Amino acid sequence: MPPDPLPAPPAVLAATQSPIAPTPIPPDATKEQLIGLWLHGKSRNTIRAYRRDIAAFRAFIGKPIRLAYLGDLQRYADALAGSPASCARRLLVVKSLLSFAARMGFTPFNIGAAVRPPRPDDRLAERILDERQVFALLDAVEGHRRDHALIRLLYNGGLRVSEAVRLQWRNLIDGVVNIRGKGGRTRVVRLSRGTWAELQALRPADALGDDRVFPMTAWNAWDRVRRAAHAAGLEALVSPHFLRHSHGTHALRRGADLATVRETLGHASLTTTGRYLHARPEKSSGDYLAL
Repeated sequence: MPPDPLPAPPAVLAATQSPIAPTPIPPDATKEQLIGLWLHGKSRNTIRAYRRDIAAFRAFIGKPIRLAYLGDLQRYADALAGSPASCARRLLVVKSLLSFAARMGFTPFNIGAAVRPPRPDDRLAERILDERQVFALLDAVEGHRRDHALIRLLYNGGLRVSEAVRLQWRNLIDGVVNIRGKGGRTRVVRLSRGTWAELQALRPADALGDDRVFPMTAWNAWDRVRRAAHAAGLEALVSPHFLRHSHGTHALRRGADLATVRETLGHASLTTTGRYLHARPEKSSGDYLAL
């Protein structure tokens, strides 16, 4: 008889096993354990918002997530009220948890796969200021150094408002700013000389590295931008994110390539950045018509 085959070396065994295969959740795992694993690594704001959405879903179906079925999710989707974008976001959060629960073995199958969220209207074009309006915003806060620097940074650096208010002086080094963005991803953004000089002029002589550049909440920053827009006579309910959208659109129009804009804004994909190319098209077939 031929000899028994030798066992495979540990290195071979390791190579044949998927290093990312999910470990099933024990059958007696609780809902809180499941949600804790699902939320791991997300920002505090995301965790707070996702927990609120999941709590609303649980209250609606009136049963544990493990016992939810397709009809429960369909009824929840039909009952959602608000804008298409808001409804889609809340439904996508629930679908994400249900998908994770199925992958982890917490539920027998993913009931969320059969439900499609509503397709929200693309209103990006309405959230882009032209360059004249950006300058009008800055002119409106000319006498308020911190507000002026905040608005200039949001536009020139393309920062999210949450990123701006978290900035510490140690994050600003030699004309660049180190940003911790969504999902814990970091990026480095070079600022214009004028923006850099304006930020440095704000720095107190006794400032420590971990002191915040803008000691305010995201809501405070949003309110300052809104007040500036009102003073500038802008009719739209302008938010800090308008400045980020405007950054992407203006940079592309002035010749920046998609990859550079993507890296500056911290987008996960070029597809997201590419939306700015279509939000305010430079040409139209209507240009060739008589009327």
